[in-house]
Amino acid sequence: MSISPRLLLLLALPPMLWAGNVVFARMVIADIDPLLLNGLRWTLALALLLPLGFGVMRDPARRRLWLRHWPYFAALGLLGIGAFNGLQYMALQTSTPLNVTLIAASLPLWTMAVGILAFRTLPRRMDVAGALISLIGVAVVLSRGEVSALLTIQFVTGDLLMILAVIDWAFYSWLLIRPPKGLAPEGRLQWSWSESLALQTLFGVPWALAAAGAVGAAGMATPLVPSLALGIVLVFLAIGPSIIAYRCWGLAVAAAGPGLAALFYNFTPLLAGAMSAVLINEWPKPYHGVALGLLVIGVLVSTRGRGKTA
Repeated sequence: MSISPRLLLLLALPPMLWAGNVVFARMVIADIDPLLLNGLRWTLALALLLPLGFGVMRDPARRRLWLRHWPYFAALGLLGIGAFNGLQYMALQTSTPLNVTLIAASLPLWTMAVGILAFRTLPRRMDVAGALISLIGVAVVLSRGEVSALLTIQFVTGDLLMILAVIDWAFYSWLLIRPPKGLAPEGRLQWSWSESLALQTLFGVPWALAAAGAVGAAGMATPLVPSLALGIVLVFLAIGPSIIAYRCWGLAVAAAGPGLAALFYNFTPLLAGAMSAVLINEWPKPYHGVALGLLVIGVLVSTRGRGKTA
C-alpha cells in the first residue's frame, strides 16, 4: 500500500497534536493534578462532541444497539480516554523527558505483541523491520547522537507508568478495528466519527473523573492553581489532541492498520523536541536530520509490498 496524500495527512496530524499535548501539559503540570487535568480535558471535549454525536444517543434503535454492547465502549473509554493520558501526565511528574519519549517510541513493538498475543495476528517481516528502524531513529534523537546516553538510563516510577500507558494504547488501537460482530457486522461501525468518539468519551469521562476524585479524596492530588494559561491549555487539549487527533487516528488505523499508524506515532517525540526547542530557543542539530531520515525509512520499509493505494 502506497501512502496517498490524504492518508499521509491523517497519519501525520495526530503526532503533531499529541506532541503539543505533551509540551503544553508539561507547562501547567505543576499547577494541576495530572488526573484532574485529564478529567477536565475530556469533560470539555465531551461537551463539544455531544452536539455533533447526539444522533446516536437520540435514535432509539442505535441507542439500544450501543447499550447492548456497552462493555465494548466501556473498554474503549477506559483505555483511550480514561487511562492513557492520565498515565502519561502522571509519568511526566517523576520521569525524565528522555525516558518517557523513549518508552512511547516502543509503541510499534507493543502493538505487534498485542496483535500476536491477543488477536492472533502475525506482523509482516517488513513491519518488524520498519518498527526497529524507526525505533533506532528515535533513539538517535533521544541520545542526542551519543549512544552512551542510552546506556545510563535509570528507570523510575514514571517510566513504569509510561510502559503501562503504551501497552494501554496498543490495546485501544486494536479494539478500534475489532468491534463486536453484533455491533458492526461489516467490521466497522456504521456511525459518524463524532458519534463514535462521543460514545467513547461518554464512557471514558467517568473513568477519568473517578480516578481524579480518588486521588483527591486520598489527599494526594497536586493543589490546583487556576490561571488564564491553564484555561487556554485546557481548551487546546480538548480540541486538538482530543477531538481532531482522535478523529484522524481512527481513520488512519482503519485505513492503514495499527502497525503502520504506530510507526507514525514515533514522530511524536521528534515533533515534541522541535516544539520545545523553539520555546527555549534551542534549534535542531545534525543528528535530528539523521533521526528523521531513519523514521521516514522505517515508514517506507513498513509500507513496501502492501499492495495498491488505499
